[in-house]
Amino acid sequence: MTPLCLERSGAAPLTFDIRVSDARRNQDFLELLLPQIPRIYSLRLTGYPFIEVVAGDLPGFFDPPMPNLTSLELQQMVEPAESSLVGGPIPPIFQNVSKLVSLRLIRTPLYPTVFKITSLKELKLGYTNPFHFGTLIGFLDSHPALELVVLEIRFAPGSVETALTRKVTLPRLQHLSITCSNAIDSKGLLSCISLPRGVHLEVEFTRSDQHARLGSFLPPPPTPIQDLLALGTTIKTRVTPHELCLFGNDSVFTFRPTSALLGVRPELSLFPSTTVRELYTHISPLRYYDLSVMLEMLPGLETLAFSETDFPSRLFHALTREPVLCPALRTIALFNCEANTNAVKRLGEAVAKRRDPTAARVVIVISSETPPDLTSVERLRKSGYVWVDDELPDLS
Repeated sequence: MTPLCLERSGAAPLTFDIRVSDARRNQDFLELLLPQIPRIYSLRLTGYPFIEVVAGDLPGFFDPPMPNLTSLELQQMVEPAESSLVGGPIPPIFQNVSKLVSLRLIRTPLYPTVFKITSLKELKLGYTNPFHFGTLIGFLDSHPALELVVLEIRFAPGSVETALTRKVTLPRLQHLSITCSNAIDSKGLLSCISLPRGVHLEVEFTRSDQHARLGSFLPPPPTPIQDLLALGTTIKTRVTPHELCLFGNDSVFTFRPTSALLGVRPELSLFPSTTVRELYTHISPLRYYDLSVMLEMLPGLETLAFSETDFPSRLFHALTREPVLCPALRTIALFNCEANTNAVKRLGEAVAKRRDPTAARVVIVISSETPPDLTSVERLRKSGYVWVDDELPDLS
């Protein structure tokens, strides 16, 4: 079957996904692939202890050039002793990286030859052992065309502080993801990178033995992070998985701690909140006081959505009091809430008394495990509502 498929593929580019330990036991299959090596445009190698032994496990595989190779992923099984630049002979695979667009290195040394690639747009690095912060900053600085960067990494102690004066500009960056077990690593990295408008930034905290506050993962203001979200319009939180998303200025910031955020109010103080128009959150982390203060921080709020299995009466009370209920509020959506009809009706009546004729306010109860992405009230109606106090305006 393999020769037939290769023959019928003509001159089409090929993707090779090879588990080296398996290929080593099947030399006949490997020999079928050797004539096709110049056609490889995407190569993924896994299942080997060290990158230095791959050439011996795949004899002849790296002899022909790979002029079309644009995507390379290497997953070494053993963490290198030094997760930084490595001296000595460069493995043959790195002789074919001059035209790479996408590079993913998991537990694989970052050889000096990779610094010379001028076409790289996507980068993923994954290491368990400490990585030298200055080495990474130097690498990013040498690849200004990067559009996507994914880092699952922790830095060597003290290396962050010694390199904070260096700044990196990535004008084409669209997505930056940082997975770390130390807030200092995230704070240091974000202090050194100049982020363009429109970037999607993700920070994930992996330690489960402590609570995390967003502020400890961000550089102190003024920083580009705060500038990106200065005109934030939407806030979304989730419990499963724990997540806080801030949308603004064409950018998205996502924070994922391992444990639940203890309310949203402390996080709101990190950014200007007067421009926020939509808030989607769960009720369980919120106390009555937190909800009241939080809504007072959002004077421009137009859509408020809650999702929880129980909706305590005191929270209904908070939503109907002056001046807690935001004056611009048009929509209150309750997802998967065990609220009785009378309670919802009282809420609707209280809202109706305050209605501005120019801005219809709608109260909706949805029976749904997870709320949909609220882009319009019309979408809510199509999902199936339990009760609504007025005609649904078209906000699409």
